[in-house]
Amino acid sequence: MIYSMTGYASATRELVAASGTGGASVSVELRTVNSRFLDLNFRMPEDVRVCEPTLREMLMTKLSRGKVDIRINIQRSEQAASAGALDRDALEQLATLERAVLEAFPESGRLRTGEILRWPGVLAESGVAPEVLRDAVLGCGKQAIADLIDVRAREGAQLANMLLANVTEMESIVAKITPLVPDLIVKHQQKIVERLQEAFGIAAPESANGNGTIGNVTREEISERIRQEVTMYGIRIDIAEELSRLTAHLTETRHVIEKGGRVGKRLDFMMQELNREANTLGSKAAAKELADASMTLKLLIEQMREQVQNLE
Repeated sequence: MIYSMTGYASATRELVAASGTGGASVSVELRTVNSRFLDLNFRMPEDVRVCEPTLREMLMTKLSRGKVDIRINIQRSEQAASAGALDRDALEQLATLERAVLEAFPESGRLRTGEILRWPGVLAESGVAPEVLRDAVLGCGKQAIADLIDVRAREGAQLANMLLANVTEMESIVAKITPLVPDLIVKHQQKIVERLQEAFGIAAPESANGNGTIGNVTREEISERIRQEVTMYGIRIDIAEELSRLTAHLTETRHVIEKGGRVGKRLDFMMQELNREANTLGSKAAAKELADASMTLKLLIEQMREQVQNLE
């Protein structure tokens, strides 16, 4: 199975306090886009920051590439918020910090009541125990990761089908032009022979001397020169080697896609090789059929390259 690097998943749990009064809603959202490496970015409340190492390990076990945004939200019920109690130790620490700041900066303003209550740790929630909250975050994280893998797998399957369709079309193009190459080479060699004969004056018998020479050059020497030029031209426009390599690369690309797994980097390399052969084919094209085939191949390869960038 092939996995895409783009996807979205979320999981939510509703928590009820042991006392039956108050509760909280915990949600974990995962958003992923393509990236050369695995890049994890966390946004979470400080009171569940302790969950980050575990979540990071869970993600690194399941994912190998992609930029992942992990957002954890905790929404406490009004009953839980109203049941909050001040943490005296945290409040005293905050007061000490404020006095130190005012001593260093006398003109700075004092903290407002709302700012104090929103300070992490000052308001101890009595609705849901911290360990219950952390277990819920990890549980949501595990579920969201599993859902994300499913999403990436489904999108990866669609990308694989598109890539295989392009491979099939390119294989068809190569199979179609391969039998044409020998005849195309012969036709163009014949054109070269006719042009060279005309250039050397062989087509005009009256230009020949009575001893079978044209100027100081014998007909045999001219024929040999023409033969050499035509042979060299035939070698230059022969694309049999390029077609053979294209066939081999397409076969390997199909094998990689069908085998599945984390194939993004491997397929990116194959796109480079396919594009190289398609470019060479275009530069050697001695007929419109070959030039058109080269252009179509490059368009299909470019379509594949764009999609391969999204594969893990």
